Amino acid sequence: MQRIFPTTIFIGFLLCWTVAKREIPIGAIFQTGDNIEPEIAFRYAVERVNMHEKHFELVPIVMYVSPEDSFKTEKKVCEMAAEGVTAIFGPSSLLTAGIVSSICRTIEIPHIITHWDPEPMGGVDPELQAMTINLYPEADTLSRALRDLIVDYSWKSFTIIYDSDEGLMRLKDILQIHGPTDNPITVRQIDDNPDYRPLLKDIQSSGESHIILEVHPSKILDLLRQAREVKMLEEYQSYIITSLDAHTLDFEDLKYSRSNITTLRLMDTKSFDIKNAVHDWEQGESRMKRMFRVSPEHVQTDSALFNDAVKIFATAIRELDATEEISPSRLSCGAKNLRQWPFGLRIVNYMKVKTEHGITGPIIFDDNGQRTFFHLDIIELNQQEGFKKIATWDPRSGVNYTRSIEDVQMQIVESLQNKTFIVASRIGAPFLTWKEIKEGEYLEGNNRFEGYSLELIDGISKILGFQYRMVLVPDGKYGSYNKVTKKWDGLVKYLLDRKADLAICDLTITYERRTAVDFTMPFMTLGISILYAKPVPQPKDLFSFLSPLSLDVWIYMATAYLGVSVLLFVLSRMAPADWENPHPCKTDNEEVENIWDMLNALWLTMGSIMGQGCDILPKAISTRVVAGMWWFFALIMLSSYTANLAAFLTMERMDASIESAEDLAKQSKIKYGAVMGGSTLGFFRSSNFSTYQRMWSAMESARPSVFTKSNDEGRDRVMKGRGLYAFLMESTSLEYITERYCELTKIGGLLDSKGYGIAMPVNSPYRTAISGAVLKMQEEGKLHQLKTRWWKEMHGGGRCDGGTTAAAGDSAAELGIGNVGGVFVVLAIGCFFAFLIGILEFLWNVRKVAVDEKITPWEALRAELKFALNLSITSKPVHNTLSESDSGKSLAQSKSESRHDSESVRQRVNNMIQGVNKDTIGFIYGK
Repeated sequence: MQRIFPTTIFIGFLLCWTVAKREIPIGAIFQTGDNIEPEIAFRYAVERVNMHEKHFELVPIVMYVSPEDSFKTEKKVCEMAAEGVTAIFGPSSLLTAGIVSSICRTIEIPHIITHWDPEPMGGVDPELQAMTINLYPEADTLSRALRDLIVDYSWKSFTIIYDSDEGLMRLKDILQIHGPTDNPITVRQIDDNPDYRPLLKDIQSSGESHIILEVHPSKILDLLRQAREVKMLEEYQSYIITSLDAHTLDFEDLKYSRSNITTLRLMDTKSFDIKNAVHDWEQGESRMKRMFRVSPEHVQTDSALFNDAVKIFATAIRELDATEEISPSRLSCGAKNLRQWPFGLRIVNYMKVKTEHGITGPIIFDDNGQRTFFHLDIIELNQQEGFKKIATWDPRSGVNYTRSIEDVQMQIVESLQNKTFIVASRIGAPFLTWKEIKEGEYLEGNNRFEGYSLELIDGISKILGFQYRMVLVPDGKYGSYNKVTKKWDGLVKYLLDRKADLAICDLTITYERRTAVDFTMPFMTLGISILYAKPVPQPKDLFSFLSPLSLDVWIYMATAYLGVSVLLFVLSRMAPADWENPHPCKTDNEEVENIWDMLNALWLTMGSIMGQGCDILPKAISTRVVAGMWWFFALIMLSSYTANLAAFLTMERMDASIESAEDLAKQSKIKYGAVMGGSTLGFFRSSNFSTYQRMWSAMESARPSVFTKSNDEGRDRVMKGRGLYAFLMESTSLEYITERYCELTKIGGLLDSKGYGIAMPVNSPYRTAISGAVLKMQEEGKLHQLKTRWWKEMHGGGRCDGGTTAAAGDSAAELGIGNVGGVFVVLAIGCFFAFLIGILEFLWNVRKVAVDEKITPWEALRAELKFALNLSITSKPVHNTLSESDSGKSLAQSKSESRHDSESVRQRVNNMIQGVNKDTIGFIYGK
């Protein structure tokens, strides 16, 4: 069916003309049932050209065909050729467009299309499509634009919803960016069934939040409305609509959804060209105005492309007509009368090399007539303004944002006002604990809890101005991925299920978790360390100085001491050199004496092993050899004892048999473990370091299991293990424990470095704002204050100040009386026995004096005691000393005389005792 609308006649303009313009027919084929807007745009573009041209006038010939009717399409093309058309625009169907392109190539009439073509030149010989020009963006380039946008958005996984095979072909570059290690991409096709809810629910259950819509524009709004019904238009879902006509749809009832909806358009609706074109359309005939009213923001891509197609064709006619007049020819499709239009190929080649700028931006073609360079606007649905441009894309520069980061953050911060976040956490001191309830008090909501996490999120909320509600994750876990079930648990699962907006606790930022959720910047840095029991103080041993040598060695030494002493005594009795003259000045002495009795032999060997020596020494070769060997033995034993004594007296310092992770890995006596499913365990499981691999193997194979369900269980196990169990945990929790349990300590340094972060769903728009708030609190010192408060002040903190491992070592290095008290005991016992022996010697001497002086023992005791207590006397006469005059008397005679004079002697002694002069040196006994 042929439909020709009358054009506007500008009488004033025609009166100015003195020469009639040549008519140049052009044909346009549209599909039945299509929107009338492209046809109107085509007609107005022709009219605008005719307004400015002086030498020719374009005459539009418009026809409609069915998208699947190839036969009728061919017939319509031949009819247009018979009327002498100089170019054919359209149709938009791939099937019928191929027929038109083939005929135009045969008779060399320019064929200009404005629709997407899956492959350049339709996958056939370029010579057969040499007369075709396509103003729609080239397929590979457009696919690359979508790929760049997804890469810029950092989408690691997404679901593609498409409705036709052509649509899936448009996304081939997107499918190719998926690597073998990336998360799988889901591709779902919809049919003609208008109920998309089952499909959307399946996507929701999979946890996917990134969706690409490659569907016909007529289905977009219905699909998004049904997505809203199944809660798929929530805060953390993001949509990219690939249709270049999505901006023309009415999103009024969807613009307040919390999802991010992004699409592309080929034209800048704020440009002068499009505003001018729309103004011309609005000034058209009343019938056209009734049928077509549009704003620059809602101009369809086809309409803009038809406008530009007419413009670039008219430019080619004008430029070539200046050198040679372009005249149309009536052509026939019949084989016998087949002839070609002589100007068609020249026009097509000129259009390929001509650079033009239209409503859709710069128009540049390659040698195949494909539009390879163009600009795309990246627009985002905004609650206040509808679609708003946020970036542009072109093949050379890629994605370039038109708004600053400050603008984006300001918009996000404004959206946070009066918003209530659901904050998930878990019970675990000091991050979050139940608040103690006083009698008669009832707590609810956030008031039920206290801890570092609560005060941290409270500080962030005051900076950003949002409200929050704390909830506990049901299973109490941090979040680990089960490779068997392919599901997450704990806080991560809670976020993936969209049951919470944030998760805050001692949740470590790991690569595995980062693939599932987003994290803010770390609010606390830490590392893995070892919790171990301090050395148990050993009972004090007064005789610990005996420890350097075993009992057997002490017995062997005592035996050697006695044996050498006896041997020295025997050899000295046998060796002539040890028999000496008692009076060296008398050479004619008939007697020699030997000083080496058993006591002197014992004294020499004792002095040697004590390192003190002796004033009497052997003289014979045999006795000197024995003494020398004994001295060598004493030297070695004394040195060994001295060296070992220091080690044994500081044995308590050496009780901590492990000082690092390497020490743990090298031994098998002390077991060690970590929290099951935590990041600490994951560190050892995935580490490539040999020491940590050995530790993981040891932990995994240990029976019973060395893993715990919580840090508290690990702490209790270390305390009960009595040095046979070490617990691997994060340093922050370890510091909290050692501040309150003084019998526990930290061993070694940090095995790694990581941080705690606030988790949130992937692509959360609030991540940057919350990270900024954390950074602000850090710069103001509030994070340090919070840690000091909950680690060292609250709930028993600071109890073990100074109780570090180093301090314990310093204390152990100082020897107390309990370590060396036995030496004092031995000294006291020795002095006590010496005192007893001295008393016995004194009494024995008193008895001897009493016998020798013929006095009573009591008198002798008084005399000797009084003399011993007189400290001014420094010399004492020998008792029973015979005078030289009596030297010739016999001993019996002297005794007889002493008996006769005993009474006089006793009288003299009594007088002397009673009247002893302090200056007298002594008294004389005898006759």
